[in-house]
Amino acid sequence: MTNSISASVPTDPQALADAVAQAMWSRDNASQALGMHIEAIAPGQATLSMAVRADMVNGHHICHGGFMFTLADSTFAYACNSHNRNTVASACAIDFLAPAREGDVLEAEAIERSRAGRTGVYDITVRIRGGKTVALFRGKSYRIEGEVIAGLAAVVQAASATTSAASPA
Repeated sequence: MTNSISASVPTDPQALADAVAQAMWSRDNASQALGMHIEAIAPGQATLSMAVRADMVNGHHICHGGFMFTLADSTFAYACNSHNRNTVASACAIDFLAPAREGDVLEAEAIERSRAGRTGVYDITVRIRGGKTVALFRGKSYRIEGEVIAGLAAVVQAASATTSAASPA
């Protein structure tokens, strides 16, 4: 007996990362309000972009560091949740290397450096599209209870058990 949920469960890590990103994006009002876009997702990796708008520029007429931090933090969130395990930031730090200006499109790329037990470490590089690195961010993650796509692990486990039971010994 096959139910419709198990028929659509992503088993491929890339398909799972894509499904998790879609689920997160549907509820991510903050990133959407800032005009961010998901450029790429892979297990333990993410790339998001954001155009620097006039309302993101500070008194020095450069992008306020808080907006660069928020782009890096959102990218970190998509990378560390890509395995469908609810994961939050436990610590993060950013180094601002160069200014971004109104009209620049920023791209943040997150790479998983370590994931073991409940913790992970991710490096995020923020660049002006096609050019200069403007910030380096390191995020430390902590896995909490639950899944981004709730119940997915149980469905996968049940499907696996059904497949095992149906296989000849």
